[in-house]
Amino acid sequence: MRTVIFDLDGTLADTSVDLLASANHCFRAMGLGDLLTHPEDAKIALRGGKKMLTEGLTRAGQFSEAVVEEYYPVLLAAYREGLDTHTVMYPGAMEAVEALKVAGYGVGICTNKPEALAELLMQRLGVRDAFASLVGADTLPVRKPDPAPLFEAARRAGGAPEMCVLIGDSDTDRNTSANAGVPSVLVTFGPAGPDMAALNPEALLHDFADLPRIVEELIGRNPG
Repeated sequence: MRTVIFDLDGTLADTSVDLLASANHCFRAMGLGDLLTHPEDAKIALRGGKKMLTEGLTRAGQFSEAVVEEYYPVLLAAYREGLDTHTVMYPGAMEAVEALKVAGYGVGICTNKPEALAELLMQRLGVRDAFASLVGADTLPVRKPDPAPLFEAARRAGGAPEMCVLIGDSDTDRNTSANAGVPSVLVTFGPAGPDMAALNPEALLHDFADLPRIVEELIGRNPG
């Protein structure tokens, strides 16, 4: 079976405000105040917790890898408490997911967010049951851009790994699909949208309404 696998942050959902809030929680605990702002730092938010801590501490002239490691669990705990405060699904995302399922595709998620947090967020947003699989950063010993998590998400969604397509929003997603030998579709409405064309994906997605057509063009339809 052919499957459509989605990245989460910046692809299915705009999580940047809540992610930045978790980093600023840490900076306030350090006595540094809020060091990251939205929307200016939305792209940094989608690079992960350690990247946010690194960026903020660097700006404050206090970067230390040890401090990043010390506060990363604090960041995760803060994020868990407020992970759905401002997060919303992108317009048309769930309509596209349902259209893909009606067309016979398996649908799953492959994210570099820790699996438990991704599961919790999807449940809080009321959309977890729409996806046949969810593979997070710590589900396997490796994470994107290694292709193994993508292949695992496809398998868990009932599909053949070599017949999937990855929908994402970053160079990490582009590199994952390239390493897997499958096509990628990069969204242009996320925080890093203007940068996507330069990554030369197989397709760019400007509106979720176009996704079923793009998927069929890239990987065909399932028999029957």
